[in-house]
Formats: sequence, C-alpha cells, structure tokens
Amino acid sequence: MLALDPRVVDTAWKVIEPLLPERISPAHPLGTHRQRLSDRDCFLGILQRLVTGCSWDVAARLCNAGETTLRTRRTEWLKAGVFDELVTAALDEYDNEIGLEFDDVALDGSAQKAPFGGEGTGRNPTDRGKQGWKWSIATDMNGIPIGWAIDGANRHDSKLLIPTLADAFQRGYFDDIETLHLDRGYDSFVARDDCAEMGIPNTVVARKRKVGTKVQNVFAPLGLRWPVERTNSWLSNYGQMRRNTDRSIAQRLGQLAFAIAMILFVKLVKQG
Repeated sequence: MLALDPRVVDTAWKVIEPLLPERISPAHPLGTHRQRLSDRDCFLGILQRLVTGCSWDVAARLCNAGETTLRTRRTEWLKAGVFDELVTAALDEYDNEIGLEFDDVALDGSAQKAPFGGEGTGRNPTDRGKQGWKWSIATDMNGIPIGWAIDGANRHDSKLLIPTLADAFQRGYFDDIETLHLDRGYDSFVARDDCAEMGIPNTVVARKRKVGTKVQNVFAPLGLRWPVERTNSWLSNYGQMRRNTDRSIAQRLGQLAFAIAMILFVKLVKQG
C-alpha cells in the first residue's frame, strides 16, 4: 500500500515529529533501566497496524517493539492531540501545494465492522446485526476530507449530517461550501431544514424511490457524490478502518484522522 512507501513515511514523519510530546525519562538509581524505544519505530508500528489491520502483537514484532510500548505510546499521542494536529497540518500543506476546491462538496457515511464492540458502536443493519461503527465524511470536489464525525453502525446517516458539517465549520472550511451533494438517505424535510439553517446556499439531494416503483423507471442522477464514495473506498483500504478492534471513540477518531493524513501525504508525494 502506498501509505507504507518509504517516501510517504518520511514525509509523514517530518510533519509528525515536531508534534510529539517531549518526554524526559527519569534516571534509574542503578543506571540499569531499559533504553526507551524511539518515537519513529513506534510511529512505524502504529502505522503498520493502521494499514494492515493486524493486532498490536504483530505490529510490535514488525517494528521490534513491545506490545505494551506501542499501546502506551499511542495513548500518549492521543492525549496530546498529535493525530488531530497531524491531519490539520496535512490539510494545510495540501491546500498550499495543490488547493482545496469547495464549489461542490459531497457528504456521505460508511459503516464498517467493530467485532469487539465498545464505546460508539452499534448493531449494523446491513451486516446481519453484527457490531459495527460508522464514519460520516464531507469532501471537496477532489475527494479531500474537510469534515467528519463517527458513531455506531446503527445510527442513520442523516443523524450525522450536522456533526459532520460542524466539524467542517470548526476547521474553517464551512463558509467556502457552495453546493452540498447528498444521497437518498438525506431526502427529508429535517435534513433540508438543517442545511438551510446552517446557511448552505445550495443543496442537491437525490429523491427517495417510492415503494413499489421499478428501479429502471426512476431517474436518479448521480450528481457529484462520487468523490465521497471514492474517499470512503480509500479509507476502507486501511485494515483497521474496515475492521476496527479499538474500544473507545477517542481511539477511532485518532485512527480516522491518521488515515486521512496518510491519504493526503500520498497525494502530496505524487504531486511532488
């Protein structure tokens, strides 16, 4: 996978290294304490777990670390907001080098597996009621994420409309949105009123098909929703995204931010 390409890894490391919290290890009274594993090795282990979807034990073996060390380092970075700062830096770099385009913004959700359940999961109605989680994401014309939110797989996409747009607002992108494209799942007065109240000038929502109507006799234009569908596919390529084994909302949000940042770094390396 391109996220593990050495050029992409080096680019990501140059951005994340200054963001890592400074740690001063206390001196051992006998001078026999074990040497601290480098942050770069831990970064590689966490990245390999994200990409392949492997266990912490396997990821630790891949970077010659301990499972507990990787978990502890990931927790430290989550508390320090490293992954949030990383994706913000990646978006800023992308906007400076290539440019975000807000003429048409697409928004949609994607439900994935969460076999161990935990906080922020629910029974997936499209996966025989198995435990799962869902992300909702808004992208620009080129499929670059500008806002996102997560919840259980049992949550309807339309319920995540406002949290997703609110995240885009927090990142400073909301005022630039000109047209918002939504699929049939958002075809309701509630969703349309929400978009109007938030000040979106133009919203294109695909109409729901009436019960009993033949599919071939219904005109349902695709519009410009394909960029977000493609982005959902990019994210699903990450093993830990399509089958998440973490147990908390904070951990899943960190993974989502990390995956989005790596997608941006891949595009920046290609452009460069």
